[in-house]
Parts: sequence; structure tokens; C-alpha cells
Amino acid sequence: MDGPWWSPRGRYGAAIVLHVDLAAHAGRENEALACLDEQELSRWEAYLLPGPRRRFALCRAALRSILAGHLGCRSDRISFAVMDHGKPFALLDGTPAPISFNVSHSGEHGLIAIAPAGRLGVDVEERATRRDFEALAATVFGPEERREFASTPEHRKLHMFFRFWTIKEAIIKAFGTGHTLDVSQIQVPEPVRRGATTGTFRFAQMPGTTWRIDDLGNEAFAAALAQEIPA
Repeated sequence: MDGPWWSPRGRYGAAIVLHVDLAAHAGRENEALACLDEQELSRWEAYLLPGPRRRFALCRAALRSILAGHLGCRSDRISFAVMDHGKPFALLDGTPAPISFNVSHSGEHGLIAIAPAGRLGVDVEERATRRDFEALAATVFGPEERREFASTPEHRKLHMFFRFWTIKEAIIKAFGTGHTLDVSQIQVPEPVRRGATTGTFRFAQMPGTTWRIDDLGNEAFAAALAQEIPA
């Protein structure tokens, strides 16, 4: 094989983010499948289309290897469970592992975020043109975000939509409560809306917790990281 299909993207505060290459590659997918346990293989088989199958296998095998490296163990000692709202966490020999992680993928790009502790969320989206993105913005953006979106030049609206959307998704994933929260009530902090790529903030929904937000987007995709800063 040519080596890992994942590579470091950067360190952001306490978190490390890695990029996973999800382009079609039969050899890599076969290698990934050999790393998965029976439960994961059953989940892989449940996907009906080759794209979702490939993305799941490549991301999960990469996650296993990355976690094993950080925990100093063999990857077959790692398993996964989920919290009440579906957010996964790692088990080491059946006991919750002392590590936080989150995974996102879109098209040919995956991101894995790892931190020693604290809640963590990452989101990535390829900027595919969607006919309904303006209508969706009206639903998921807060009042200030909607005003700024409406005043943005047409040729920049798609980029702005995905930037705001991935930041919101990363925050919601970090919260770990799924979409039980009204996403329009989670407003992107003003400095980030105005172009800052990183910052620390407190949200009204969790006033006692400080969060770090990072815009990870580039020309290929929009992406964001949200992480809890321990007190």
C-alpha cells in the first residue's frame, strides 16, 4: 500500500485535526475493511451505495489507527459506543477511553478532530450548489445572520452560507445534544461572522462554558471546529 490516506491538518488549541482522503481507491478500502470489527462491518454492509460505504470504511479505519496511536494501544482493543443523542465515544478494553474525538465527511474529504478531554465538534461540507440554500438560510440563521446574509453579494452567498452552516454544525456536535437545539438560536459569534478565523466565546445556551471556534475552510471545502475549553 502507499501508506495512510490521512494526514495532519493542524493543531488548534488543545485539538489536533487530520484530513482523510476519501477518493475512490479499492486498495485503501480493502485495507480499511480489514481493520473493522464485526459491528462495524455490519454497519458498512447496511449502506446501499458505494460512496457512503467507502466514506464510512475509510474514516472509521483512520479513526481507529489515530486513536490507537494517541492511546498507545493496538486498534483492536478499541470499540465504540454512543451517548443518548447519538454522539460516539471510544472504549478501551470496554472502558471509556481518556480522549475526545469527532468525525465529519463530505464528498472526498473527511476530518477527524482529537483532543485529550472536553467536548469537541467538527464539520466539513463540500460547497455543492444547492437550489434551496437561501430558503434553508432563512430557517437556520438567526436575525443578525439573516440580515448579513441578505446584504451579501450574490456571488458570495454560497460561500457565506456554508461557512456559517459548518460553524453551527460543529458547535451543535460539540454540545452533543443533536438537533434538539434550535440551530437558529446558535448564532455564529460576531468576530467570526466578520472574518476572524478563530476566537473564544460563551453562548447563552451554556453561559458557564468557554468555547473555541476555528474556521478550517479552504478552496476545496467549508469546515469548522468547536471545542470546550476546560475551566
